[in-house]
Amino acid sequence: MALTSPQPDARRTAARHTAAGHTPAHRVAVLALDGVIPFELGIPHRIFGRPRGPGGEKLYEVVTCSVRPPGPVRTDADYVILAEHGPEALATADTVIIPASYELGPVYTEGRLTGELAAALALVRPGTRMVSICTGSFVLAAAGLLDGRPATTHWSSTDRFQRLFPRVKVDAGVLFVDDGDMLTSAGVAAGIDLCLHIVRRDHGTATANEVARLTVVPPYREGGQAQYIERPIPEPQLATTTAARAWALDRLHEPIQLRDMAGQESMSVRTFTRRFREEVGVSPGQWLTFQRVERARQLLESTDLSIDQVARDAGFGTAQSMRQHLQSVLGVPPTVYRRTFRAGAGR
Repeated sequence: MALTSPQPDARRTAARHTAAGHTPAHRVAVLALDGVIPFELGIPHRIFGRPRGPGGEKLYEVVTCSVRPPGPVRTDADYVILAEHGPEALATADTVIIPASYELGPVYTEGRLTGELAAALALVRPGTRMVSICTGSFVLAAAGLLDGRPATTHWSSTDRFQRLFPRVKVDAGVLFVDDGDMLTSAGVAAGIDLCLHIVRRDHGTATANEVARLTVVPPYREGGQAQYIERPIPEPQLATTTAARAWALDRLHEPIQLRDMAGQESMSVRTFTRRFREEVGVSPGQWLTFQRVERARQLLESTDLSIDQVARDAGFGTAQSMRQHLQSVLGVPPTVYRRTFRAGAGR
């Protein structure tokens, strides 16, 4: 999953300070289409409705809107919802989220927008952050917003997605893709992972972790949706790589060799690497880098340790090495990340 800098969104929100010095809540518009899946429709409200600022103020304002004037919207369940906002809400949004629907019609079958949906999306202001959950990515792709960009969708729809939208760089093996102002998630619960990632990107790890605790979900999940694609059930006697991962997490500050991780499971390096990819979705080296980046983020946000000490404690060895990895994964160097989120950690 590609992680990018939190800076543009932080600057955009900061620019909206009123004369009194108050920052309006970041406005999130959730577009409910006929056939919407209630579980996915509720994710943005649950995640973005929780974060609070230092004075207890809401950091996000979440509204649900329809492509039609306010009124009922069919769901895939045996009830309808009442959307109190029409498409005009999209024109005032800082972030637009499109959950999955089972009634996408020509969007899903032909890769084209209906006139009604095209007219609604035309109201979105340039630069607005666009987010999809599950097959909501078909809407973004049909609008041409994902051309030439990485994206994902539910694993069962990735083949269709790639056929309909050959210009999109489909990644079927991740829980979500962050490409700056365009973010897409895999199926269903991966929307929780993506929304928590956005909170983390906007306000830091401490705020996202608090939301995760209140929601009783992990702050982030390892691996990708490849773990959930239908496949034969493995033999129960086969060993896993869980112990090796726990062993490594206790020693992130030390040099960790692949052969040492494999040794924790009494496997050859080749067997361990294959099994690790099957279970986690990435290579052991990629996983280690991600864990060290996460450790560095936590230390930068919650401690006053020097950059050199953070680099050593996170296992990067040198500040230069950590700087290169954070720049690659987050898009910003350690000093900028700390300056952006140090106050957020205090919250």
